[in-house]
Amino acid sequence: MRKNFRLTINVIACAVAVATFSVAVLSITGQQRAPAAQVTSPAYQPKRMADGHPDLNGIWQAMVTANWDLQDHDAQPGPHPEVMGAYGAGPAGQSVVEGGEIPYQASALQKKKQNFEKRAMVDVSSDKKWHEIGDPEIKCYMPGVPRITYMPFPFQIVQGSGPSILMAYEFASSTRIVRMNYKQEAPTPSWMGWSRGRWEGDTLVVDVSGFREETWFDRAGDFHSDELHVIERYTPMSPYHLMYEATIEDPKVYTRPWKISFPLYRRMEKNIQLLEFKCVPFTEEMLYSRFNKRAGN
Repeated sequence: MRKNFRLTINVIACAVAVATFSVAVLSITGQQRAPAAQVTSPAYQPKRMADGHPDLNGIWQAMVTANWDLQDHDAQPGPHPEVMGAYGAGPAGQSVVEGGEIPYQASALQKKKQNFEKRAMVDVSSDKKWHEIGDPEIKCYMPGVPRITYMPFPFQIVQGSGPSILMAYEFASSTRIVRMNYKQEAPTPSWMGWSRGRWEGDTLVVDVSGFREETWFDRAGDFHSDELHVIERYTPMSPYHLMYEATIEDPKVYTRPWKISFPLYRRMEKNIQLLEFKCVPFTEEMLYSRFNKRAGN
């Protein structure tokens, strides 16, 4: 009797173990799903402003390596490894481009390669050559949109009750104003473009145009023309992160519009604040030293 009882217990235990293992395997392979109510959670409801729109106030930062290269890239030495060593090296990173690659026209792809080869060169001897070579970042120019968003510096969204939203950036103390529900076109081309915003549900959509053609997208030499048009989307996903998307079109350079996307994370340190990175003094020797030497002769 006791032997039969033990046998029954063992059979039941084995059956339970097999059933548990089967459910785990099926769940992993996607062949069996729990009821929807168990695997889905209610959509995130962000904190809201008095006007009912999501409150995006805060200091945010991207944690991607897109400023080195928007596309997949290996770790690599900088332009002058004999001087900078590992200090000037760039990290490996994954593409933030939807589909993996930027859809360049053939002639534009050649220019991108030339940009990369001359990314650390500068020539300010004449106005005509000033912007022909060298990454604008190395010269401390405002980086433009969307590059300013994924540089390795935080930025702050200041959203009040008025008709505009301020975005302030640590790099070069750059700023831009998002004019909400605004119709006027850009009065003149500028480094940071002309930003007009609107809400689509809980997503802040920013239409940016009126760019100068000199800005680059990264240190790999990815570039655009004066017909660049960017549509950004900022969507709150939790109290601690936004999903950022930017659709980029430029008929002079690309075969079709393309998109980048990545999370922006809220900086949560105690007493966090936006600091200064005024880089102009860091560039003066590189840009103008040869002229100073001539003046001293």
